Amino acid sequence: MSVRDDSGVLAWGRVHRGRHQVAEPATRGEVGAAVRETAAAGGTTLGHGLGRSYGDSGLNLGGGLVRTTGLDRLIAFDRETGLLRADAGVSLDAVLRVAVPTGWFVPVTPGTKFVTLGGAVANDVHGKNHHLAGSFGCHVSRFGLWRSDRGEIQCSVEDNADLFALTIGGLGLTGVITWVELRLERIASAMLDVENLPFDDLDGFFSLAERSESWPFTVAWVDTLARGAGLGRGIFSRGRWAQTGGLEPHRPGGPRLPVTPPGGLLNSVTVGAFNRLYRARPGARFHGRQHYDPFFYPLDRLRDWNRMYGPRGFYQWQCAVPVATMREATRTLLDTVAASGDASFLAVLKTFGDVPSPGVLSFPMPGATLALDFANRGQDTLSLLARLDRVVAEAGGRLYPAKDGRLPQAMFRAGFPRWTELEAARDPLLMSSFWRRMTEEA
Repeated sequence: MSVRDDSGVLAWGRVHRGRHQVAEPATRGEVGAAVRETAAAGGTTLGHGLGRSYGDSGLNLGGGLVRTTGLDRLIAFDRETGLLRADAGVSLDAVLRVAVPTGWFVPVTPGTKFVTLGGAVANDVHGKNHHLAGSFGCHVSRFGLWRSDRGEIQCSVEDNADLFALTIGGLGLTGVITWVELRLERIASAMLDVENLPFDDLDGFFSLAERSESWPFTVAWVDTLARGAGLGRGIFSRGRWAQTGGLEPHRPGGPRLPVTPPGGLLNSVTVGAFNRLYRARPGARFHGRQHYDPFFYPLDRLRDWNRMYGPRGFYQWQCAVPVATMREATRTLLDTVAASGDASFLAVLKTFGDVPSPGVLSFPMPGATLALDFANRGQDTLSLLARLDRVVAEAGGRLYPAKDGRLPQAMFRAGFPRWTELEAARDPLLMSSFWRRMTEEA
């Protein structure tokens, strides 16, 4: 197993980057050697998939990384029951190209299909159907986990149940996930019946969310530059699987953003223009059929879209706030962003349901979630994010570790009080830059 020195490993937000000692096992049998050798070279190591974590939870700056994308084999797929077992480095993109033509779909998906199964488990990702289906971990039946003290073991609710719960949402720290068994969802078509409905303010969003609870998939885009009576205005999207329309999977490939614009493409002027056009476009008032690819994965149409923010990158910030405080907290958050003049291009608002995750450190909670992104403008951006943090803390909410690269330690510990259980179960050879920040004492 060869270990190479790589100084160019980037988080998806492109703010966090740096040197790692990297190994790329080609089979599950090589994972153990990869872990030991990268840990020996870097002090500690971490499993790493397609690198879609925005902050530093997927990095181990100065240490080792075990890149799992070479673990890309489909192990078993029962087309009658939808039970799929595959290597942890298999992407949702690859799963869908196999499963959709046979009438199956992943039960929960984030906003990109370019994440690995192992990464989806480690971050317990959620999607537009959380209010009915819960998080990704709710549909995982078992997985393989390589630990330096035990070798490869199988984890499920029956076997190694403690590690099963701590690994789902455990940020890759309990061991390196080697394979995943997942229960897929039956579909009759690759098409969805979709409705896009404009709303004029935040009350309009919550009204639509309440009236759309029977729709499997719901989400809203919000205009973060709107103020006053229009605060919180946006477009609410809801969808359900169509019963006809064929089972054609998405097409692979697509154009890439070839360069990183020196000054970035996104600022209050360009985002303001986009927001006006986006609300005025015909698709803002849409009732019809849509293929799953643009519905679930609009950003995947442009590869390397994260370069739009320029060489300094961007911060993604996502909170969850409980039902009792979600209306007032969301209003205060949006008012704070609008008053700052620092526009968020990808502002997503959704309600979470009460389906519990088996994961100890799962992010969603019953209530609402707001995801924002901001070009990295240094201290001005960090000050804005700190103000947003305070609103969430006062509301009894928490932030998403997979999204945020500067989450304060005290806020993490308050939002995830069972973090000590993960630290106790952490494999001693594994560490991330994020976890180092969360656990080091001042």
